[in-house]
Amino acid sequence: MSKRYLALIAAFLATSIYGINHTLAKEIMPIYIGSSGFIMLRLLGATLIFWLISLFTPYEKIEKRDFLKIIFAAVLGMCINMLAFFRGLELSTPINSGVIITLSPILVLILSYFFLKEKVTLKKILGIIIGFSGAIFLILNTSKTGMNAPNIPLGNSFFLLNASAYAGYLIVVKPLTSKYNIFTIMKWLFLIGLILSAPITYNQFVEVNWLELPWFAIWRMAYVVIGTTFLTYLFNIYALKTLSPTTVGSFIYLQPIITIVFALITANDTLDSIKLLSCLIIFIGVYLVSVKNRNN
Repeated sequence: MSKRYLALIAAFLATSIYGINHTLAKEIMPIYIGSSGFIMLRLLGATLIFWLISLFTPYEKIEKRDFLKIIFAAVLGMCINMLAFFRGLELSTPINSGVIITLSPILVLILSYFFLKEKVTLKKILGIIIGFSGAIFLILNTSKTGMNAPNIPLGNSFFLLNASAYAGYLIVVKPLTSKYNIFTIMKWLFLIGLILSAPITYNQFVEVNWLELPWFAIWRMAYVVIGTTFLTYLFNIYALKTLSPTTVGSFIYLQPIITIVFALITANDTLDSIKLLSCLIIFIGVYLVSVKNRNN
């Protein structure tokens, strides 16, 4: 099997795991753990796993100039991205997160134009405008509270910040994938992310009553640490070694479908005309943006 097909499979698995995460993580926040505390759990768990695995991989020294890129990527991908997503999930609903996250490919395209010199056509510009319109429509036309969702508009705004940070992360980390081993990159990204986010996440982390957590919460936390954090970041960085950031980002288009289906099956959200229309508008936008050259 070619490297390209393996990279495509990795990107698909990453977005599938993440699509289910929208609901599983929502089910235990903030009852068993707050959004910030969950971030520290994710970063701490993934950092330990990546550093442990790196002990069995060839040692690589990071160039000084690349450390600045790694720090910037960690701020975007491990700090802002995670904090905004979980805070948004605490305030809003799984389906809203699944819809708004589809803006990431559009943002990746914009950043790719400025930093990677990727060509942007009129059709793609139109797609960008339509996609953003769908997200804004969703934010402005949903109720302020809902099923385990105390402030949906604010939560949706955090999802927008999450999508923007993730797009920036893909652009910044892409050049590093051609110079270093996957585990070398990830162990430093997560360690730096853990250190930088600790002042915000530590208090909620130590407030968790770890010894009295029910199995219901434990296996969901394990899924988020091992699946949503370790595996998704590993799969995405692997995919980036072969594919362009825009191609990897385009797999996010599948997340609303996975999120909506899983959330409805588990009765964690409801589907209404606002969500359907918003999803349709965003899909039209991302479809126009996704018309790309074959070499992407």
